[in-house]
Amino acid sequence: MRKINIMLSSRPRLLSDVMRNLIERQPDMIVVGDVIDPIELLFALQKTTADVVVITPLKANGYPKICVQLLKKYPQLRILILTIKSEAVFIYQTGFHRKRIEKPSEQVILDAIRNHNQPCPEPGESHAQ
Repeated sequence: MRKINIMLSSRPRLLSDVMRNLIERQPDMIVVGDVIDPIELLFALQKTTADVVVITPLKANGYPKICVQLLKKYPQLRILILTIKSEAVFIYQTGFHRKRIEKPSEQVILDAIRNHNQPCPEPGESHAQ
């Protein structure tokens, strides 16, 4: 079974370490890179085949420019953005679809990663596989 390739772009370092630990405990996922700066992220993605990018923390009002740039260049990518206070996660994917999930648990985040090649769930749909 092919593992899901995940690129992390997180600040502060502690948050990146928490996300890495969560992902590395999953037998079907692998962290293929970890950068701090969104500009670094653009360059890092050229050197790897990430399926999902997890960006934390970021203000996600509207469509962050980094998502627009990444999805134009990598339309197969799914982007998860955890908000500054981790009260919500936003899922972005091709066509600039956006889904907000309130109070995300570890399982919800993992499900969003595992479902990277499926459309964002509609409001009210289950996040479980």
